[in-house]
Amino acid sequence: MKIQSKFNQKGVTLIELLVALVIAAITLAGVYRVFISQTRSYAVQDQVMEVQQSVRSAMEILLRDLRMTGFDDDNPNSDVTIANPLAPVQTGDITINYEYYRRNDNPAITEAQKYESHQVRYWRDATNPNNPILRRMITVASGLTNGVTTETILENVFALTFTYGVDLNNDGIMDDQNANGQIDANDWRTAAQVVALGNPRVVAIMVTLTGRSDQTNVDVSKVVSPRTLVSAVTLRNLSLR
Repeated sequence: MKIQSKFNQKGVTLIELLVALVIAAITLAGVYRVFISQTRSYAVQDQVMEVQQSVRSAMEILLRDLRMTGFDDDNPNSDVTIANPLAPVQTGDITINYEYYRRNDNPAITEAQKYESHQVRYWRDATNPNNPILRRMITVASGLTNGVTTETILENVFALTFTYGVDLNNDGIMDDQNANGQIDANDWRTAAQVVALGNPRVVAIMVTLTGRSDQTNVDVSKVVSPRTLVSAVTLRNLSLR
């Protein structure tokens, strides 16, 4: 009977085991680095989309109010009169006025009470410099209700700027200031320039709104640059006057 010595059994040497452990560690380290890189890339892309969508939504709300600037129903049942559609022009703060008809089927409410005067103000509130906020304050006045409501439209606002299109010849159309046959960037006026011109009729407003990512996440905020959206709106209720 042949007896096999235990010293002849095949196995793994200590050196082979150490080499295998080193190779496994290198592989795991590579997989971990790829995982961290993909996670960070996803976080950055998520922040980029969130900032862009937030700025776009805030801009839509702002433009919706700007389009209403100076609206006056001229209904004989209305006691509302819009005497000052656009408050004194400013660079980063704007206040507009318009008439609003609030539908209400309550028979106890008269027709005149359904017409409201809305004064809406937008500004960049930098009370907290780490998180400036775009605020909207609306003052409602009517024969039925009066009140002031302030709400946050957008957080982490990097910049908010208003420039103005003016109508010096009173033809209801924004002036081509440089007479090149088209409305371009050179035809818009800053608030200071509008005042220097003697506060002519403003018929268009260009809004530049810049939002940034949440600054509490330092790794993401260093990578995601501020996103800017520029939109222009014609104040049709003032152009037609």
